[in-house]
This record gives sequence, structure tokens and C-alpha cells, in this order.
Amino acid sequence: MPLVSMRQLLDEAAKGGYGVGAFNVNDMEQIQAIMEAARETQSPVIIQASRGARAFAQDRYLYHLMLAASELYPEIPIAMHQDHGNSFETCKSAIELGFTSVMMDGSLKEDGKTPSSFEENVEVTKRVVEFAHARGVTVEGEIGVLGGIEDGHGAGGTGLEHVTDPDQAVEFAERTGVDALAIAIGTSHGAYKFTKKPDGSVLKMDILIDIHKRLPHTHLVMHGSSSVPKDLQAIVNQYGGKLKETWGVPIEEIQLGIRNGVRKVNVDTDNRLAITGAIRKVLWETPEKFDPRDYLKPARDAMKKVVAQRMKEFGQAGHAGDYKPISIEEMAKGYADGSLDPRPSMAGAR
Repeated sequence: MPLVSMRQLLDEAAKGGYGVGAFNVNDMEQIQAIMEAARETQSPVIIQASRGARAFAQDRYLYHLMLAASELYPEIPIAMHQDHGNSFETCKSAIELGFTSVMMDGSLKEDGKTPSSFEENVEVTKRVVEFAHARGVTVEGEIGVLGGIEDGHGAGGTGLEHVTDPDQAVEFAERTGVDALAIAIGTSHGAYKFTKKPDGSVLKMDILIDIHKRLPHTHLVMHGSSSVPKDLQAIVNQYGGKLKETWGVPIEEIQLGIRNGVRKVNVDTDNRLAITGAIRKVLWETPEKFDPRDYLKPARDAMKKVVAQRMKEFGQAGHAGDYKPISIEEMAKGYADGSLDPRPSMAGAR
């Protein structure tokens, strides 16, 4: 199966009332872990690479690893997504490489740190949408600013400084035509999201529910949605780590989001913790080991376990064979004739 459009995966998820995990990768072992979990659970999957991952692994390596995944797992629909593109040029380069989806995070300026104005965000995101849709590629935008920093991208803070305004979210979706919209509801990048189990004072699910009611055809995205399980933290610390106590986003809150329009759920930290804990355990218990395979295989298995669990919890398990892939060329025709336009004012075109 060729790499497919993320828009198709999200449209199908909306029909089925489930979410699709978007898992970050930097290397072969992480891609292998995700694909084995997808096969085990029969799940469609979004594999995403940040700018940091593209710099670390190099574009051609990443792209050919993704092609290998599509060849080895032909029954699994796979979308390849650029996570947190910081400029039109970043998104353009991803599209030209073969990514089937891009995120233009215009909520921050090109430095990936400074919050931008609403108009700047609209302008750059709209430009990416026009370029991408002409080529059948999905676009995710962001309105509001997440807390924390990951791969050098993020405004820092707690996540409550720049929560998404529902009125602006509607205007942004209308003016840009994005397929998916990441919103800021109090979540943060990285492991240190909350100092206690989050409640309504720090996780604004009411805003998410309000936005979905106003934008029923725009797929919502939850960033910073790792759950940071206590058992994964404990393994890291048991074998020499020094993680501070922290709370992530509870699975039940993510599932509430999925019931209210969230179709893409970003997960990275949980997988990093699983990998690191497994590697630490091997090196701690058997310090004589020096073959990378001795610790990379357990690391890969640990990540697979987490990914498979998330796929079941998000509801995507069992849906890999529900539909036939639509080619990127066909998607481009759908954007051109208006049948794929997600904007409220274009509802009549669908």
C-alpha cells in the first residue's frame, strides 16, 4: 500500500468515531515498533517527524524507511506527517520529499519560540494550504500556543498562557481551509506537563468541546498528549534515571476529546520513556553488554507495547482494513473541485 493522505485517515476516523495516534520517530527502531504495533492491532497509523528528527536522521533515510514500512506492511494505511513545520519552506521541502501531510505551526514565528500574531498565522498557513492541497497533501494548522519545548520547538511555560480562543479558531479555519486544527487547551510538550493530576483548572476540555460544536468538519488535534505513565517513569528511575515526579494527560481525557472531534492524538514522550527505561535496564543489569542489539531490541519491544496500548485506547485498533487508499492525485482533484473543502462556508460543496 502506498503512503496515504492523512486527511483520508482522519475522515475515516470521524466516520468511525475514533482517534488516530500520531507517533514521532527519529530512527529505524521506532518505525519498526510502530509498524509492529499497527499490525498486531490492525490499526491505521500516522508516523510523524519533527524538524529535529529530520535533521538527526536526514530526510532521505527517513523517507526510505517509511517506504520500507509501506512495503513490509501493505495492509496498514500509513500517513507520513511533518510535525511542527516552522515555515512555508519547511513544509514545502517535506511535500517535495514525499510527506503526505504537513503541519504548519504558524502560532509561533519561524524561530519556533516566539508567539506570532493571528494575522501572521493565517497568512503563512493559508499559503501552505494552497501549495499542499494542489498536490493532494493534508495540512494541519495550530491556533493558540502549547506550553513546554520539544526538539527545540515551543514557547515554554505551562500551556495556559496562550489557550485557544474559540472565535479565533472558527475564523482561522474559515480563512485558511486547513484539514486539521491543533488547539491549545493547557497541554505541553515534553514529560513535565502537570505537577498534579490535571483537572479543569489546567486542562480546558470545555474549550475543545465548544470548538468542535462550531467546527464539526475540521478535525481537531491534541498535541502534548502523552500520558507519562508512572510505571514508565519508575523504570527509568529504578535504573539510574532522575526524572522528577510529573503527570501527563489522562487517557480518559483524551477519550473525552475523541468523543468531541479529536481525530489525531500526538504521542512522543511515552515512547521515549519506554525506550530509555528498557535501555537503562539492560545496561544496569548486564554492564558487560556492548552489542547495540542487546539493548535496542528490548527498547523497540517496550515502545511497541506502549504504541499498541494507545492504538486500542484511541479506538483505531481493528480499522486498518476498513477502506481502500485514495491516491494523493485523487485527493488533489477533490481539493480542486471543492469536495474536500472542510470550511463551514463550503458545506454545500460536499
